[in-house]
Amino acid sequence: MKVLCHVALLLLLGEISCQGNRNAGTKQGVKAPKKSGNQGGDATHEDEASQQTAASTKPADEMKLHLLKNAQVTCNDGTSAGFYLKEFKGSRKWLIFLEGGWCCYNKESCDSRYKNIPRLMSSADWPQTRKGTGILSTQVEENPHWYNANTVFVPYCSSDVWSGTKAKPKEKGKDTVEYAFLGSLIVREVVKDLALKGLKQAKVVMLAGTSAGGTGVLLNIEKVSSQLEQLGAEAQVRGLVDSGWFLESKQQKAHECPDGVLCSPVDALKKGLRLWNGNIPEKCKQQYKRGEEWQCFFGHKIYSSLTSPLFVVQWLFDEEQLRVENIYIGGQTLSEQQWTYMQNLGKEIKNSLKDVTAVFAPSCLSHTLITKSNWMDFQVKSTSLSRALQCWDKSLEANKNNKTPVKGCPFHLIDNCQSPQCNPTCPPLVDQATKQELTLLQVLASMGLDLTKISLEVKRDGGPATSNGG
Repeated sequence: MKVLCHVALLLLLGEISCQGNRNAGTKQGVKAPKKSGNQGGDATHEDEASQQTAASTKPADEMKLHLLKNAQVTCNDGTSAGFYLKEFKGSRKWLIFLEGGWCCYNKESCDSRYKNIPRLMSSADWPQTRKGTGILSTQVEENPHWYNANTVFVPYCSSDVWSGTKAKPKEKGKDTVEYAFLGSLIVREVVKDLALKGLKQAKVVMLAGTSAGGTGVLLNIEKVSSQLEQLGAEAQVRGLVDSGWFLESKQQKAHECPDGVLCSPVDALKKGLRLWNGNIPEKCKQQYKRGEEWQCFFGHKIYSSLTSPLFVVQWLFDEEQLRVENIYIGGQTLSEQQWTYMQNLGKEIKNSLKDVTAVFAPSCLSHTLITKSNWMDFQVKSTSLSRALQCWDKSLEANKNNKTPVKGCPFHLIDNCQSPQCNPTCPPLVDQATKQELTLLQVLASMGLDLTKISLEVKRDGGPATSNGG
């Protein structure tokens, strides 16, 4: 039962989901070499002329695996950490993507994670290549503004929300957690290795991530910017946080949970920070007293301390946020109290994003967006995320060159409608048994909710069928 609980917890901030159309991922299986290699890459947008050039040259789709040159910076189990790279010759734009997958925070949770999801703790079975999807795709049709950047995918194998600086212990003991937690250093070494492959000549470097990787962007973007500056690069470092903007659970306990018990995210972060020797950005850290640094893992707490440009992508009804409150859409009964919580969650996330300069927040039930192959299908106020990112890019370039920003090109996009799935472009809800698409009301009915009352609430809000997604 404990193992099942820990596997369930891994879903939070991770990339596993109950919906049939979750973000596409590459199956893994081919073993990686034990020797170290290297390369670097990333993605952004360029002009139409280069789009035509790319369409004619059709570069290879796959990113190639390169292990870090610094063999001391490893995955949890001591195997080599590394990254995948697809270079786009001549491009001075780089996209460095951090994978998600929650964390482990004590011996039991780490042992369970290593047993059940070893790829998140070891590079032993990483494939030689990966194919990028969504914003990582090299296909113009799938990724019109970012296909032509050097694309880097950094696999998550440190289980520390990209914050750790703790080496694997040399001495073993009964209660010793025998793993390394070096996520923060992995990011540093990836940048260092990529500097040899053209990153120092970059014009724009986008540090992106989904879920725990998105939180990793918040924790590492200032360090990456500083590191590139020290290396002599003149690139502007930007951040793209997808589904990593979480709120604290409403069910926090008064006392920290003991070992062997499923911990809330806040308790897990408190324990994890000590275990990982977590590296928290100094500006955010200074805002909180000792022992409260865990608050910097939450976007609405750390955002004001960041100086690098940041774009936040966040579903207003994030499924992993709901899981923290034991709400599993389509998988259990749902009380009126839980429905009320869901309604309020959208309002609270929306409120937490109001002062964020660049944001894309659809009123949908889902988790992660930018690596979905159909990522351009989703819209807020008739604008796709791909278009919003392009508008943001133009705005940043205009500010940099002291020019007037382009009018009619929005990048602060938050749905006005209140109910889950009220945006008509939302990913469909899928019955896992029959694989059929369902409406929200059908899902709620299957969960035993009083539809008479609920349908009135949904109608009053505009309803999933009548909303314009605005």
